[in-house]
Amino acid sequence: MIIGLTGSIGMGKSAVAAMFADEGVPVFDADAVVHQLQGRGGRLVSAIEAAFPGSTVDSAVDRGRLGAMVFGDDAALARLERLVHPAVAAERAQFLERHRGSLVVFDIPLLFETGGTANVDTIVVVSAPADVQRARVLARAGMTPEKFAAIRARQTPDAEKRARADFVIATDTSFDETRAQVRAVIACVKAGEGG
Repeated sequence: MIIGLTGSIGMGKSAVAAMFADEGVPVFDADAVVHQLQGRGGRLVSAIEAAFPGSTVDSAVDRGRLGAMVFGDDAALARLERLVHPAVAAERAQFLERHRGSLVVFDIPLLFETGGTANVDTIVVVSAPADVQRARVLARAGMTPEKFAAIRARQTPDAEKRARADFVIATDTSFDETRAQVRAVIACVKAGEGG
């Protein structure tokens, strides 16, 4: 049984993913895999440098440089995605093989945007009110209102994600309340119930 965990930027998805892991549910973190693939000696470093000359430093992708090369350029972003998505899919297949027969979580920020819903059995959306999201995101180092707006423009709106979810976990609550929601989702999924 595969839970697809998603949520827009600043909604608290990483914290919720950690809570699933704390409950013993293996979590495939797509962002972490991308960091590994692009990190020092990572499998994608040379291919990304070939496609985006000057994007690497010391055998690793410089995410700031690469981001500047693709930010606001749909063709460049699509070129990058053609390199990254198949590599992530291969890592995900290996993860599933290691955890065959288990309840697992796919932590995929762009689950809806990349058509990933076809690869999961149930969808959990992490959500918070827009003002909470905005405050969280703008508190991040290097974030600007313009960057935030550009990121949000590429993401499925939160209301649509919530409408398409089997479960919604609210994160404008205490950690204990959020953890209780995670435990309830696990119990429901294991019992074969919908949200």
